Amino acid sequence: MTPRATYRFQFNRDFPFERAEALVPYLDGLGVSHVYASPITTAASGSMHGYDVVDPTRVNPELGGEDGLRSLVGALRRHGMGLVIDIVPNHMGVAGGENAWWNDVLRLGQGSRHARFFDIDWREKVLLPILGAPLDEVIAQGQVFVDRAGADPALVVYGEHRLPLAPGSRLPSPEHRKGLHELLAQQHYRLGWWRTANDELNWRRFFTINELAGLRVEDPQVFEETHALYFRLWREGLIDGVRIDHVDGLTDPAAYCRKLRERLAESERPADAPEGPAYIVVEKILGPGEALPTDWGVDGTSGYDFMEEVSLLLHDPGGEDLLADLWTRFSGRPADFAAEELAARRDMLAWAFEAQLTACVAAFRALTATDAATRGFTHGMLRRAISRLLDAFPVYRTYGTGDDAPASDSDVREAARRKAAPFTPPGEEVVSDAILNWLAGKGPGDAALAADAVCRFQQLSAPIAAKAVEDTAFYRHGKLLSRTDVGFDAAHLACPPERFHRVCERRARDFPGSMLATATHDHKRGEDVRARLAVLSSIPEVWRERVLRWDEMASEPDVDPADRYMLYQMLFGAWPDGLAAGDRDGLAAYGQRLAAWQEKALREAKLRSSWEQPDEPYETRCRSFATRLCDLAQSADLLADIAAFLGETAAATEANMLVQTGLHFTVPGMPDIYQGCELPDFSMVDPDNRRPVDYAVRDAMLAQERAEHPKLALIRYLLTLRRAGPELFAGGSYEPATVGGARAGNVLGFTRSLDDAELQCAFAIRCGAALLGGTAPAPTADWWRDTTVSFGGRAEPVAGLLDAGPVSVRISRR
Repeated sequence: MTPRATYRFQFNRDFPFERAEALVPYLDGLGVSHVYASPITTAASGSMHGYDVVDPTRVNPELGGEDGLRSLVGALRRHGMGLVIDIVPNHMGVAGGENAWWNDVLRLGQGSRHARFFDIDWREKVLLPILGAPLDEVIAQGQVFVDRAGADPALVVYGEHRLPLAPGSRLPSPEHRKGLHELLAQQHYRLGWWRTANDELNWRRFFTINELAGLRVEDPQVFEETHALYFRLWREGLIDGVRIDHVDGLTDPAAYCRKLRERLAESERPADAPEGPAYIVVEKILGPGEALPTDWGVDGTSGYDFMEEVSLLLHDPGGEDLLADLWTRFSGRPADFAAEELAARRDMLAWAFEAQLTACVAAFRALTATDAATRGFTHGMLRRAISRLLDAFPVYRTYGTGDDAPASDSDVREAARRKAAPFTPPGEEVVSDAILNWLAGKGPGDAALAADAVCRFQQLSAPIAAKAVEDTAFYRHGKLLSRTDVGFDAAHLACPPERFHRVCERRARDFPGSMLATATHDHKRGEDVRARLAVLSSIPEVWRERVLRWDEMASEPDVDPADRYMLYQMLFGAWPDGLAAGDRDGLAAYGQRLAAWQEKALREAKLRSSWEQPDEPYETRCRSFATRLCDLAQSADLLADIAAFLGETAAATEANMLVQTGLHFTVPGMPDIYQGCELPDFSMVDPDNRRPVDYAVRDAMLAQERAEHPKLALIRYLLTLRRAGPELFAGGSYEPATVGGARAGNVLGFTRSLDDAELQCAFAIRCGAALLGGTAPAPTADWWRDTTVSFGGRAEPVAGLLDAGPVSVRISRR
């Protein structure tokens, strides 16, 4: 069954199932139909997110185990609600010695029944890049020794890593350097300095995380063993659907999704379980112009695309040039995001993915040798062609299998060819064309080698896109931080309403149950941080004057201007709801959060610092700057000016918040609320966006109805409508309304119809300048002048529809 609305919980040992169970009445009162859970399988001890699964066959005991899960589901069922869970088919956690499957591989090598589970190149021993220095140095420090206690002696590294020994290993006596080297030579793994991972790792990892090893879920045995728990929970009626984590990491996402759908569909469920097929969505980043294939057997994506669509609608295209000039003035960096992305892609490919690139080139080299037409391609030619294509790839990946490819890949390949052409050495276009032909399933040579080469390219293009764009370029490009979030196209500030209508019409047609998200556990800025920063696109001149004044008042030449400018945006954008400019303790706490955000931003950008080698003196200066900005004793005048600007933009911010919320719960799709975001969400990137939520405050607000926050009140109202008429919201048509008059560009309207019911919606958009300095989140009637919106051919004055606020939603009967 398709949920009516979900509520996302981030489960961990501090927020187990029993905490969620206690909140079921609150969720029911709010109006959601399903809990949407972060991974529930056994993860690494103390995991705060659950994606580092060490045992997919058991419900995590830290969360309450299966008994706790059953108790939660029982409470949900008593309220007519259900459960959707996050599943992780792409990788497993392999750090800390808790993964029995991985340990078995380390102990037995290719002889392990689990050797086929992980994507390992067995031409070499398994590299374990866990050392803080070269091996000889670590051994000399006495950090490697044998623990002989118990029945199974183990190799211990740093007193932290406990590694199994191959059967029959000859233990050294005494444990000097030669003896330890001889012992290591007998193992199926080799210890490596952590810095060697990028260049020498011989197994697929998740992005650049050495603690997460890729799974070969395309293998039928691996699929069955890693999914047995999910299938049982579905058969027993405990879950109603799944969200598939990082689907693009799989060898063949389309085949995987279809198989998952088929396996769930063939299972019988208890009579008291909700009827209908399983709800299945995929975590999928859609590139500009990319559409989710309609033949995967899924209900849609997990909602990053909607985050992007509503963001583009909130931003005013008129602010583009001034914001670009201001960014360049501060930073000296390009305002053109394409240039920033290209540099980041080249950096990531060279710095972090050498091992995968080398393996990819080798796979194509083996393939070219099997046909006379390509036998002359050298290793260098192939490396250059693959690198240039990866630099230019317009989406995460294509979906070819070596002997076939979906028709939708054609435009992607052509775009990659076109974008790579200016950087391709003269005369080597034929090499790029050959690779693209193999991606299309039309290249010559051995079929098995073609499948392997294509797979390696596709499983490399996805992490390059993720690490280069979202985890690098987005931290280098600060034109407006509300336009750099997961799944966003930072090359564009805004879009016309017509584009928004088109994507809504397409979703209503192809994926009416697709999840709609405005915040996630992975977002870089909370949904209302983005809404507040979007206001600046409507008042760029005012913003320029203000931020230049703040920079002059702050007077901090020892911090790079680009870093200062991005910090000012976050200082304004993430200012906590209700924080007073005179609240010394509250400001100090906010300063610490900002400093933590900036440290992560600096390291992700990899310009002045990095995770691999932090520039501690510079980071210290930045930390001091961030905390000083929030120190009432040192920055009282600056804080007063920021508070004044927050007040001047408060009405415009609230308008954007409410419009974003209104669209979230009315357009085609299934809305998800990320934990706590029913109230203003001014969070920053993780772990800030995973802080504990104060549910006592929310529950009290919900109980007091008239004292509710406007955002919470709107959510409650819209979820009440969805509960009363679920069919209209789930399957109603989507028709753009006709808008006319002087302010037509500031109104978005549409209707959704089913049988005799019609949902009529109108929203005020891009009104920041009109609301500046005001107190009401809606422009005056005089400002709207003759603007009208037409529902069913009857024009109505916008001034009347939107006099009480920026959102008008009503249901009529025809």
